[in-house]
Amino acid sequence: MPLARSLSVTSLSGLEEWDEEFDLEDAVLFEIALEVANKVGGIYTVIQTKARLTSEEWGENYFLVGPYVESNVRTQVELIEPTNPVLKRTIDKMNSSGCKYAAQCEEPPHIVAHFHEWLAGLGLVLCRQRQLPVATIFTTHATLLGRYLCAGNVDFYNNLAEFNVDKERAAAHCAHVFTTVSQITAIEAEHLLKRKPDIITPNGLNVKKFSAVHEFQNLHAQSKNRIQEFVRGHFYGHLDFNLDKCLFLFIAGRYEFSNKGADLFLEALARLNYLLRVNHSDVTVIAFFIMPARTNNFNVETLKGQAVRKQLWDTAQTVKERFGKKLYESLFSLPDVAKMLDKEDFTIMKRAIFATQRQSQPPICTHNMLEDNSDPILSCVRRIGLFNSSADRVKSSCHPPPSTSNGLRGLVRGCHLGVFPSYYEPWGYTPAECTVMGIPSISTNLSGFGCFMEEHIADPSAYGIYILDRRFRGVDESCNQLTSFLFQFCKQSRRQRIIQRNRTERLSDLLDWRYLGRYYISARHMALAKAFPDTYIYEPHEPTSTSGFRYPRPASVPPSPALSRHSSPHHSEAEDNDEDERYDEDLEAEKDRVNIRQPYSVPFKNKISSVQGANLNSDSVATDKN
Repeated sequence: MPLARSLSVTSLSGLEEWDEEFDLEDAVLFEIALEVANKVGGIYTVIQTKARLTSEEWGENYFLVGPYVESNVRTQVELIEPTNPVLKRTIDKMNSSGCKYAAQCEEPPHIVAHFHEWLAGLGLVLCRQRQLPVATIFTTHATLLGRYLCAGNVDFYNNLAEFNVDKERAAAHCAHVFTTVSQITAIEAEHLLKRKPDIITPNGLNVKKFSAVHEFQNLHAQSKNRIQEFVRGHFYGHLDFNLDKCLFLFIAGRYEFSNKGADLFLEALARLNYLLRVNHSDVTVIAFFIMPARTNNFNVETLKGQAVRKQLWDTAQTVKERFGKKLYESLFSLPDVAKMLDKEDFTIMKRAIFATQRQSQPPICTHNMLEDNSDPILSCVRRIGLFNSSADRVKSSCHPPPSTSNGLRGLVRGCHLGVFPSYYEPWGYTPAECTVMGIPSISTNLSGFGCFMEEHIADPSAYGIYILDRRFRGVDESCNQLTSFLFQFCKQSRRQRIIQRNRTERLSDLLDWRYLGRYYISARHMALAKAFPDTYIYEPHEPTSTSGFRYPRPASVPPSPALSRHSSPHHSEAEDNDEDERYDEDLEAEKDRVNIRQPYSVPFKNKISSVQGANLNSDSVATDKN
């Protein structure tokens, strides 16, 4: 009987359980952001993935407001006529009057307006200036000043108290409720925006449940095979390493060279290359840089490499068919093995082998770079000398992001480790997506994701979440620590990596909107109570030192046992005698399940009737069944 994945934390730190509910029947929620149906960065993912849970809570009283971009409307928006007569009158009046007037209804509902980032914050300021009866929430996902200062190589976090700015404060101070996405961003906002956030609202994902426990392992194997096919073509003529002992690492995100830690990653790769060479390791590391640099098309060498790989495949298929026909005919009598392959077969194979020869080294980039001389990644590659030579045990490849989300998702699934040594990362969706897919990752204590996982996991590295210290260490010390993480990961056996992926995937419930969505729910109800105190009551509780939950240290640390046959799609005989440490995945998952409380529906304080003072209960919030 397959073991179901254990249920995860339900009472995260800082949020108490409530006994009653808010009545949202005559309340309306507007969520305003530049990235509504308009992908620019991570806010798009926040709104898109959270929409299902929010609509289950608010029903038809939930509206998203964003910029009208014709190309995005065609692909992401379904145009329908509003069923609510008040809403229809409002939209018709706005269309006919250039958005100058809005229709009024006899009994106006209680409105909650949730603004994301400073680009949408002007509407919040005007709401308060004009004294509109609207409960307002402002969520900052990153401060503009912080992002640019960090990109300018400023020692930002150790000098927060020294910065004195006036921008971006108006929305934060005007809002009834101010929230940020992580504790590290809360510290930044408190110093720069001069207001301490009321609630931390971590970003979540819609976690897909697999009926088979190890289906994600099979998906990893399939995606890894596709990456191996690319590597065969990209490194043709220099494929002098064993693909079965090749590890795929990647970094992805905005092209902010220092903020995303690409500079630290490249320096650590150079040091890792040295360690693998002096230790005569048979492991080869290929690092993928997936960042939106300015390119115009595939370069010739990349296209040629994939054409050569396709030609080799076609040649192998031709020889296989000829060999199969001869084998079939010879089975009617005693076969002569010497005649199975004739001179023509060898000639075909020799021609194919000679076609793979090339004098130049494999390219670093798959596309033509428009600013090759000034590109930060390529400049650093030239400085450290990682040119994909045969002597290097670490090789690299730079790509623009895939044109589809499925393409990027397949790359993430096929890699062994995601590396995100960010200096400025208010949350970090890519390492969160790695966790949901069961892919270990390296993050930092300056990223929202890293701080969140460090808070809720007793031993993050045992679960495949490596937390790099970039806040209290210098650059060289952090680089040495990152190099150590990478080198130790390279020394793991295949079975150790499989077990670690199992543990990483079990953390995915921590990042599900079914659990993290309650922070947004709490912020909205707090705003209603502040804006309409005669109608709503909200009584927040101060978190105690025992609130929340930390995943315990797993029974087997480090993840190095050899007795987990059922968890592996395949196993090699070379790993049979790795360690004597026993490991039972079912037992370990069962211990996690015992330590984790069962989920519950999120209740809230009642709305108070001004006439009778009676409690008016609404339907309880439905949980996301995705």
